[in-house]
Amino acid sequence: MLFRNLLRHVVREGTVHLIDAKGRSFSFGDGRQPRCTLRLHSRLLDFKIPLVPSLYFGEAYMDGLMTFEEGSLGDFLRIVMQNNGRLNTHWLVRLGWAIKRQTSRVNRYNPIGKARRNVAHHYDLSDRLYELFLDPDRQYSCAYFTSPHGDLTQAQEDKKRHIAAKLLLDRPGLKVLDVGSGWGGLGLYLCEASSCDVTGITLSSEQLAVSQDRARRAGLDQRVRFRLEDYRRSRGVYDRIVSVGMFEHVGSKSYDEFFGQVRDLLADDGIGLVHSICYSGAPGPDNPYITKYIFPGGHIPSLSEVIPAVERSGLLITDVEILRLHYAETLRIWHDRFQANRDQIAELYDERFCRMWEFYLKGCEMSFRHHNLMVVQIQLAKKLQSVPLTRDYITEWERADREQRAHAAE
Repeated sequence: MLFRNLLRHVVREGTVHLIDAKGRSFSFGDGRQPRCTLRLHSRLLDFKIPLVPSLYFGEAYMDGLMTFEEGSLGDFLRIVMQNNGRLNTHWLVRLGWAIKRQTSRVNRYNPIGKARRNVAHHYDLSDRLYELFLDPDRQYSCAYFTSPHGDLTQAQEDKKRHIAAKLLLDRPGLKVLDVGSGWGGLGLYLCEASSCDVTGITLSSEQLAVSQDRARRAGLDQRVRFRLEDYRRSRGVYDRIVSVGMFEHVGSKSYDEFFGQVRDLLADDGIGLVHSICYSGAPGPDNPYITKYIFPGGHIPSLSEVIPAVERSGLLITDVEILRLHYAETLRIWHDRFQANRDQIAELYDERFCRMWEFYLKGCEMSFRHHNLMVVQIQLAKKLQSVPLTRDYITEWERADREQRAHAAE
């Protein structure tokens, strides 16, 4: 009864047919597309799902206790996200989120030992898994699409180029720190593009091994080195500091510490860049499904949480860019590639794991496409003079790099 009541309250655009565990059928919405029919296989779900929908609906799908007889998970999530304003007004959902806000504050404490365990939970999974749905360079963050529905490999290349341009790599030999260096693709790109000296740090032993091997095979291991290191333990002075897709793991209680460390490590005329998922509105509670199964310890900030921490650090914000639908397109392609290789991934793990990740990838896509998630790139400096007066230098650097690579490929 509670789940039916929730669907009746929420679904106004689109159509949802529900078959409950007793075999009874109910319809909600305006009868139009998108449409889906879902079947519950446990009577308990009728009471659980409305308490914390994003957690218990995801678990029901993951455990095979909720299946689709018409349409797909993506259709249902699209309907929910399109009607999301109504979902958040239901009294039971509001009660569940109020409880989650209190527990989320505890989970945002992210000391070094906990941070490494959290990273290992996700990034130390099978290397083959990521090979099956990411681009060849293993870029596991928002791509940058210069044309709608573009190629993923090209969009990830353009993302690296866009970031490199904002870092103003205007002379060889610059010392660059890549915080959360992933599988090494960005660090190697920066070195190749400008002959800079790159240090990449990660908390994933699996990513570290791949990164070091890639640097050796590229013959760049004298100028690009990767270390297993927490950013809080980094020392030295760097001309450029970049962090892509890592800030979401810092935790709001550590924002002052993070930006204070960037300030201390950055040269007086240096430039930094933080690329992160953000809420487009006020701070919200952490998604309980994501923090339980995908990114434990993760926290998506809002700009109202980030900007004050930057200001307290004494750093200057010299540029902010909002990437709106770029991550939705990235996630759509990741999901499609994941599904195309689903049999191989199920052999690595099992069908439950596949459903868990399907819910993660498709749910995140719909959140970026229809809800309040975005990606922000924040450029930082200590001096106003560190960055040119206009943003023309970004497009000029991108154009020159694109032409240089095209010429080298001839």
